[in-house]
Amino acid sequence: MESGGALNGSAAAGRFAAAGTAALGALMALLIAVTVAGNALVMLAFVADSSLRTQNNFFLLNLAISDFLVGAFCIPLYVPYVLTGRWIFGRSLCKLWLVVDYLLCTTSVFNIVLISYDRFLSVTRAVSPVMQGNTKQAVLKMVMVWVLAFLLYGPAIISWEYISGRSIIPTGECYAEFFYNWYFLMTASTLEFFTPFISVMFFNLSIYLNIQKRTKIRLDIFHEVHNQSFTEEMETTSATSLDAKEPLSTSSESSSKPKCSNKKSCRNSASTLSLEKRMRIVSQSMTQRFRLSRDKKVAKSLAIIVGIFGICWAPYTLLMIIRAGCHGHCISDFWYETSFWLLWINSAVNPVLYPLCHYSFRRAFIKLFCPKKLKIQPHDPLQNCWK
Repeated sequence: MESGGALNGSAAAGRFAAAGTAALGALMALLIAVTVAGNALVMLAFVADSSLRTQNNFFLLNLAISDFLVGAFCIPLYVPYVLTGRWIFGRSLCKLWLVVDYLLCTTSVFNIVLISYDRFLSVTRAVSPVMQGNTKQAVLKMVMVWVLAFLLYGPAIISWEYISGRSIIPTGECYAEFFYNWYFLMTASTLEFFTPFISVMFFNLSIYLNIQKRTKIRLDIFHEVHNQSFTEEMETTSATSLDAKEPLSTSSESSSKPKCSNKKSCRNSASTLSLEKRMRIVSQSMTQRFRLSRDKKVAKSLAIIVGIFGICWAPYTLLMIIRAGCHGHCISDFWYETSFWLLWINSAVNPVLYPLCHYSFRRAFIKLFCPKKLKIQPHDPLQNCWK
């Protein structure tokens, strides 16, 4: 993302040439291929499978679009810059590249916040995760993510040199004019990383605590109802036994107190009532267990996404702020460049999280690659497709 200023011209070119330009170029080509192919697959699955078109999955689609453009536009333009140590595409394309690069990476962050918030509502506020009727609302939120991401850096990249009256970018280099402005970077980082990261941590923790609370309540209710059912069954059995032993005395007693025709029918009636109550308890328990299982999977997938998000973004953000404060003298170029490459690696990793954490996406991928086996045994598509 905020990467152009990390390179130090000819020094970078010499270092990379000594280390093996061909190997570095091959790794970059591999990263581009994985990023483009993975996110293209997510978008294709969304288009091909209508069951994926829920509100939360629209946000996943928005994330895939931004990550796809990172691999298709941002990284390819940066590769020659890394390998040669010189920006060869001119100032106009430099600004366009910077605007798009900052925009896409910021959009990825905001999309993760939006995904986290939507799942937070679906778990803690009992809002259904399948919201087919809210397509327009989902699209509006997606557009707002792009607008806010552009406003955070776009105007500054475009107009900074005109407001300050001069440009500090040397010929042959490409980075933002505010690259060493500590105050601006601190403010932008707060909005781009610290606030979003704290938000998604809060959402994830709330989901976890909510699931723990509901699990405890479910177990308490189940034990209470089960004990009550057992007590009632014992009372019914006892009453049936006494009733069966009681002699048929007078006709007045027979008319005032209805009895079963025989001992066997009484026992069958009590057993039927007990069975119905048990079935009702089991049904309610299974429903609650299914909901909790679904919510646990939501929390698990969200925790994985948030964890990788933090690993990929925290080093860059911290090093960027420190580097700006000491004007690039206290952080080596190597570690800074490594940290911002993690941002682009995040765009390659995100598509892998979908098939691992979302059954709906796994099923859509299988539908694309082995539809015949999915039709043969739809109850176990994963085993049929990958064995």
